[in-house]
Amino acid sequence: MYELAAIIILGILAQWFAWKTKVPAILPLILIGLVVGPLSTYITHDHLKWIEPIYNPSSKHGLFPNDLLFAFVSLSIGIILFEGGMTLKIKEVKGIGSVLIRMLFWGVVITTIGGSLLAHYIVGLNLTVSVLFASLIIVTGPTVIAPILRNIPLKRNVANILKWEGILVDPIGALVAILVFEFVIAGDGGDFFREHAFQSFAKIIITGLSVGFTAAYFLRFLLKMELIPDYLINVFTLALVLFVFIASDFLAQESGILSVVVMGMVLGNTKIDHLKSILHFKESLTVLLISILFILLAANINIKDLEYIFNWKVSLLFLILILVVRPIMVFISTVNSGLNKNEKLFISWVGPRGIVAAGIASLFGLKLTGIVSGAEYLTPLVFMVVMGTVLINASTAKWVAKKLGVFISKPDGVLIIGANNASRLISKYLNNRGKHVVLVDQNKIAIQKAKDLGLEAFEVDIFNDDLNEIFELNDIGYVLAFTSSSYVNEFVMEKYNEIFGKKGTYRLITAEELKSSKAKEMDGIFSFNDDFINIVETARDNPFVYELKLNTTEEFFEYFKKLNNCSQTIPLFVFDNKQNLKIIPSNPESFEVSKGSILVYMGNKKQFENEECN
Repeated sequence: MYELAAIIILGILAQWFAWKTKVPAILPLILIGLVVGPLSTYITHDHLKWIEPIYNPSSKHGLFPNDLLFAFVSLSIGIILFEGGMTLKIKEVKGIGSVLIRMLFWGVVITTIGGSLLAHYIVGLNLTVSVLFASLIIVTGPTVIAPILRNIPLKRNVANILKWEGILVDPIGALVAILVFEFVIAGDGGDFFREHAFQSFAKIIITGLSVGFTAAYFLRFLLKMELIPDYLINVFTLALVLFVFIASDFLAQESGILSVVVMGMVLGNTKIDHLKSILHFKESLTVLLISILFILLAANINIKDLEYIFNWKVSLLFLILILVVRPIMVFISTVNSGLNKNEKLFISWVGPRGIVAAGIASLFGLKLTGIVSGAEYLTPLVFMVVMGTVLINASTAKWVAKKLGVFISKPDGVLIIGANNASRLISKYLNNRGKHVVLVDQNKIAIQKAKDLGLEAFEVDIFNDDLNEIFELNDIGYVLAFTSSSYVNEFVMEKYNEIFGKKGTYRLITAEELKSSKAKEMDGIFSFNDDFINIVETARDNPFVYELKLNTTEEFFEYFKKLNNCSQTIPLFVFDNKQNLKIIPSNPESFEVSKGSILVYMGNKKQFENEECN
């Protein structure tokens, strides 16, 4: 009882620590598992682990008797991979560039070939285990990439490639590893080319695909016909995933994992009203399972396994993997991509392996131990690669990014909440000036109009959706709340003030606030003489944005005063002589501009130039 409670408590504390320190959660989880597992044998008087996952009858110490650990790991990995499958969107695969497509292809081919040869000829594993090891280290994964990207503002193209590689290669790499494992099992861990192996492999694939597709459409039918009450949808889905896993395994042994991955992928690409609720529930459950699972799996490693990986051969394998194999894959994948050498080098450096790799490795290691020679070394080897890559990337990525010039010292992307005609006009101008602009709104028509202008726009419920899950915020420096609702604008300010600070979060001032004596003290945006209606009407009647070159601060005040006096012009912001965006404050008396700056305004140019606003 104490051990089980300790695992859950330590696991959640590790997740909190990872969030607080912005490191991937897998690192503290595995370290805790090693401390309470093999490393604790150095300080216990009877040389027993503080937490022993497998029950030992002779010492009467341990948690899971017989094969129950194996069963728990199998079901947990099934649930984790089901949730991972739900995140893979076919439209995203179609929409990604040729670089990512090549990275997915060459990542599988080069890593599998390179990893197999290194494990076989350097470490000395047999070919079967070597191929399985190589297939497991294909996976990077969003759970390890995301914390690194959130902590480092990178050039947008570099961040996008790393982000989408992690998202897409996670389920694809898992599928490759599963297929290799199924082939090993089908051949009883021996000859890959026996007729029986091919037949068994085919049976596993057919069963996994058919059961996965059938289960996904069965659940879709139940939800569409409203045959499941809302309060049971999440737990019913969990029960169905477990049923699919064991039913598929019953029909074709070891096909359960493939079935739940396929089921998740199909559901993730199906329009279901409750899909978001199911995904959020599965994410919460996955966090709990991962917290328990990786402490258990790390604790299950023995001292002799750790001693096995701490030698020069394994170190050489690791160094060649990160310094040779991945760079070869990246440079081949990015030929004629437009990326410069430094950007390619940084992408080559950042390739941490993730939770899927460690979890599946542990599962396969447990299943193959005693069947295939050397299978007991599969788990510690993969754990070594996971921990090594996560530790190196988390600790050096920022420094390497600065050295290679892919680090953005001052993020200047703009997120605009509200896709009305005025915000679309301003966004188009900023976009043409090379600024990364993202528009979000709940209005489908407004979002489509923005997309028709070539803008990056998303249909989002700002109250419920996590923008980080929809697009990358790492190069965003400003958030502009630009809606007709003061309640929404104030909510945006509260929500994003902590992330972007007071000098990065702005909103429109309401008509009532404009009449207040405190209007000049507020953190507003654009004109402090115009409310939402005035700005939108100006954009409708005079949909043009103009620039005024500035040489002195006095010149800025002269133009600024004149623009405010004109009924059909609205000052927006300033670009300094280094093309940095500067928001005009509510109290511009302290605002300074340098020679070569530009004052940007919207509205009627003729009215401004005709001197009638003085």
